[in-house]
Amino acid sequence: MVTKREVMKVLKECYDPEIPLSIVDLGLIYDVKVEKGRVKIRMTLTAPTCPMGSFIVENVRNKVKEIKGVKSVDIELVFEPAWSPERMSKKARRILGFE
Repeated sequence: MVTKREVMKVLKECYDPEIPLSIVDLGLIYDVKVEKGRVKIRMTLTAPTCPMGSFIVENVRNKVKEIKGVKSVDIELVFEPAWSPERMSKKARRILGFE
């Protein structure tokens, strides 16, 4: 049975190609739900016009689909609440010079 923890571990391996940090450290993941092999991810991008947005979403979908037991992956891309640097992990803020 797939767990949220497994999904989050895989999401930590997904990177924004323009920033050398995982989408989890960047604070792009708002919510993850797992029910009977169906994974629902609510996420955002650093900007609505992010040129790598479709790449990031497809990368997330493909990596999560590889988890044993995953039957489907539904990604909801949202821009409310808007992303801000405050959503980043301490590690990300330090690396990017926000601390």
